[in-house]
Amino acid sequence: MMGHEIGQYCVISERATLGTNVTVGHHCVIEDDVTIGDNTQIESHTVIRSGVSLGENSFIGSGCILGERGQGRCGDRKDGQHPLHIGGNALIRSGSILYAGSKIGSHFQTGHRVTIREGTEIGNHTSIGTLSDIQGKCSIGHYVRFHSNVHIGQKSVVGSFVWIFPYVVLTNDPAPPSNYLDGVHIYPFAVIATSATILPGVKIYSDSLVAAGATVGKDVEQYSVVGGVPARVIGDVRDITNRIIGEKVYPWRYYFDTYMPWKGVGFDSWFAMIPDAEKEKFGIAFLKSDGAACS
Repeated sequence: MMGHEIGQYCVISERATLGTNVTVGHHCVIEDDVTIGDNTQIESHTVIRSGVSLGENSFIGSGCILGERGQGRCGDRKDGQHPLHIGGNALIRSGSILYAGSKIGSHFQTGHRVTIREGTEIGNHTSIGTLSDIQGKCSIGHYVRFHSNVHIGQKSVVGSFVWIFPYVVLTNDPAPPSNYLDGVHIYPFAVIATSATILPGVKIYSDSLVAAGATVGKDVEQYSVVGGVPARVIGDVRDITNRIIGEKVYPWRYYFDTYMPWKGVGFDSWFAMIPDAEKEKFGIAFLKSDGAACS
């Protein structure tokens, strides 16, 4: 372990590969075939299981488990190895558990005690808030912001640049309990406000807004505002003004740029500069050059 700072009582496999300037706290376990990128810090009492690859410049808080074993391994011990890949510049806060069998992009962040189950794919620059629970077999895009206490049911699809606020639940079982799951699909730029519940199979289209506390059982069309139980259309996002400043605020990408790749240049300028391949990656190729939706 030359060139590394290793705490006391650690168990680190000889088959693990640690990059340069890696710091490991006390009482950590790093199993076989783990790869840790350069300039990474791992705090005490963290377990990194076999087959995990973690990119450079990352920070893993205390008491995390990366590559947690699925139900098969815990039951019959025969589920085999399913790697967990996490890109560089990750910030995974204390108590978080990420299962084996997922792929996560760069600049990923979690709050504390986040759970991400197996079979999940997450893009770059996405943040998952404290106590959120991603139930596996989900697809989550780039620059997605989940606040705390969000529950994402299996087979959910969340596009890039989506905002999901605290206590939101995406469900997936149309006749519980059943063996058929139908995940929610949320398209780019949609916003789901606090404590909303989205029922199985519902599609929330781009630039729409689901109001706080709504229970949504039908598809939400682009630019629509829906609210209530059951939710119904109550407006158009383009007509909303911020009651504090008295100005229009939607579509939000024209009025807000914190954490976003168009920060400081404006959405339209950024959109005009990026190649078509980038637009496809973000799932926003449906937009015109001015950022409006194609008809």
